[in-house]
Amino acid sequence: MKVRLCFHDKCFDGAASAAVFTRFYRERIHPDAQFMYTGMTHKASQPFEDGIFDGDENAIVDFKYSSSPLLTWWFDHHQSAFLTPQDAEHFRRDHSGKKFYDPAFKSCTKFLATIAAEKFGFDASPLAELIHWGNIIDGAQFETPAIAVGLAEPAMQLALVIEAAPEPDLVPKLIPSMAVLSLAEMVKLPLVQKYLGSLLERHRRSLDILRERTDSRGGVIYFDVSDLDLEGYNKFIPYFLHPDAIYSVGVSASSIRTKISVGTSPWKEIPADVNLASLCEKYGGGGHARVAAISLGPGELVRARQVAQEIAATLRRPS
Repeated sequence: MKVRLCFHDKCFDGAASAAVFTRFYRERIHPDAQFMYTGMTHKASQPFEDGIFDGDENAIVDFKYSSSPLLTWWFDHHQSAFLTPQDAEHFRRDHSGKKFYDPAFKSCTKFLATIAAEKFGFDASPLAELIHWGNIIDGAQFETPAIAVGLAEPAMQLALVIEAAPEPDLVPKLIPSMAVLSLAEMVKLPLVQKYLGSLLERHRRSLDILRERTDSRGGVIYFDVSDLDLEGYNKFIPYFLHPDAIYSVGVSASSIRTKISVGTSPWKEIPADVNLASLCEKYGGGGHARVAAISLGPGELVRARQVAQEIAATLRRPS
């Protein structure tokens, strides 16, 4: 039995979800399953390429829905889970009992573990630590900005490597180990140690860079690091530097996309009528109510800056 598992790449929740699904599937569905992992990235074009669903079973976790008849499993918790209204309707009509969606969950890791336990009798307790940290990291449930930026915990160090290591297809190599090892053991793996030291130093430098680049006005932090290799920056740094701010809007770039990141300080309350996913959907993006993003093509930096400025202006409080 070959299983193609697509997951949100360079994302701790995406990797953790894939690890939980791997263990669940082997323990409750097919013990000899062979997994083939594919990291998915939000981008301006259609994310699912022809031929991607080439397994005996095909699964997606922590990423957008596909109406392909070849897709057999799906778990997601993003508000913007459906590329089109037709995809949403296709999901509503599905009666396979293998596709699940609930945007009320703060992490896909917790959602998947809950469904696997309740509906399939999966014992998720050996993965309790991974599930706990998946919920904290993706749900931004840190006690203080200093904890979020300090990266003292093994989970935070592993998240740094998952999100920022430059090696292509690194995360698929880590997922099988995440399904069986503790987070402290994961951090000690040679593949993690290979990048951890340099990424921690890069993290320290990014603090200085964002201290210079961030402009906080009207409750909104704006910054542009599109000229630097900083797409995997720690998204809590802006709130650590500007604790009175409510929102952040940042522009970054890589070889495959230009990205606008829009977030809310986890330590601030926001008006009930502000939904960042809905705001970003107007520009072709999406995400969650408190954190969202827009992906444009790699050559659309001028457009990205224009959109980012418009969003920042929309969110700023009148002076």
